[in-house]
Amino acid sequence: MFQKIVDWIDARIPMTETWNKHLAQYPAPKNFNGWYVFGALAILVLVNQILTGIWLTMNYEPSGDGAFRSIEYIMRDVDYGWLLRYLHSTGASAFFVVVYLHMFRGMMYGSYQKPRELLWLFGMLIYLVLMAEAFMGYLLPWGQMSYWGAQVIISLFGAIPYFGDDITLWIRGDYVVSGATLNRFFALHVIALPLVLVILVFLHIIALHEVGSNNPDGIEIKRKEGTVPKEAQTTQFTFHPYYKKGKTIIDAIPFYPYYIVKDIVAVAIFFIFFCYIVFFMPEGGGYFLEKPNFEAANPLKTPEHIAPVWYFTPFYAILRAVPDKLAGVLLMFAAIAVLALLPWFDRGKVRSIRYRSVLHKLNLVQFVISFVILGYLGVQAPTPMFTLMSQIFTLTYFGFFFALFVYSKNEDTKPLPERLTR
Repeated sequence: MFQKIVDWIDARIPMTETWNKHLAQYPAPKNFNGWYVFGALAILVLVNQILTGIWLTMNYEPSGDGAFRSIEYIMRDVDYGWLLRYLHSTGASAFFVVVYLHMFRGMMYGSYQKPRELLWLFGMLIYLVLMAEAFMGYLLPWGQMSYWGAQVIISLFGAIPYFGDDITLWIRGDYVVSGATLNRFFALHVIALPLVLVILVFLHIIALHEVGSNNPDGIEIKRKEGTVPKEAQTTQFTFHPYYKKGKTIIDAIPFYPYYIVKDIVAVAIFFIFFCYIVFFMPEGGGYFLEKPNFEAANPLKTPEHIAPVWYFTPFYAILRAVPDKLAGVLLMFAAIAVLALLPWFDRGKVRSIRYRSVLHKLNLVQFVISFVILGYLGVQAPTPMFTLMSQIFTLTYFGFFFALFVYSKNEDTKPLPERLTR
C-alpha cells in the first residue's frame, strides 16, 4: 500500500527522483572535513529564526506606543516568552557566526571559482538579504539603541546626491523614525525578506547540486568514463542524473546517511554552545543585546555611544574611516561588492589553500585579521587613534583583493593530486 502511494505521487511529482538527486544519492566528496558543516548549521538556524519569529509575532504589537511594552509582556507574562525571545535574538548572532565561517571556508578552498561563480553570487545575495533582515528586526524592540541605530543607518542614504533625501523619506515612511517606520520594517522583516531569503536558499542549494560540491583538495569528483580504473569507480549512484549522463562518479559517498550523521554530530555540538548562551548569557556581554536597548526609545535622549550590532561593525568601521559621508557610504557598499566579485578577482587555476602559494595563505590570514579588527573598531567610540586604525585596516581589507588579482594569475602553486586525499 505504501509503495502504491509513493508510485501515485511519483507519477505526478518526481518525489523519489528529487530525494535521490538532492539527498539520498547526492554524491558528496569523501574527504569533507569540519569546515563543511556550516551550511547545514545555517539552515538549522534559519529554521529556528522562522519558527521563533512566528511565535513572537503572535504577541508583538508593531506600533510606536506598544512595541516596547509588548516585548516586556513577552518577556514577563507569556509562557516561555523569554525563551522564545532569547532563542531569536541569540539565533540572529548565531546566524552571522555560521554564515561568516561558511564564507571563510569558501574562500579557503576556492569554492567561488569556476564553475561555482553563480553559487557564490547566490550566497552573497543571501548575505545581503540577511543583513537587511537583521537591520529591520533590530528596530522592532523599539529600545534606545534600536531607535538611534536605525536613525543613524537610515540617515546614511541621505548622502546619495539628488535622490538621497527622497530615499531616506521613503525608507522611514515619515520625516523622522517613528511608528510608521516600525510598521513597515515589521512587514518587511516578517513577510517580504524571509520569503526572499527562503527562495535564495533554495536557489543556492539547486545551484550547488547542479555543479557539485567543492572539497578541501579543490578538484572535481566526477570524471568521464574510462579515465579512472574500474575499481576506483563508484556505482552506488545509479539513479543519479550524473550517472545517467554517462559520467563516472569517483571518490564520493552518498550524502545520506554518511554526512547526515556527521551533520547531526555538528548540530549536537552547536546546540551545546547555543543553549549555554541562551540560558546563561543571552546578552552576550552587551554584543547580542545592548544595555540601552532595555530602555524604551526616547527621541529626546541620545545614547552616549551609538553603534550597530557586532555583525555590522566591520563595515561600520569602514564607513567611519572616511571623513566624507558620501565617500564613506560608497566605500562601505564597495566592501561588500568586492566580496561578491571574488570569483573574478581570483585568476588562479588552483582552488584549495592546500596547494596555493605561501603568499596567498599570508594574504588570506591578513584579510581575516583586518576583518576582525575592523569589527572591534566598529564597536568602539571614535577617537583619533581608532579612526587611524580603521583607515589602516580598511586599506589592508581592500588590499587583499588587489593583491589577489595581481599574483593569482602567475601564482607558484603545488601540483594537484589525481584523486582526493584525506
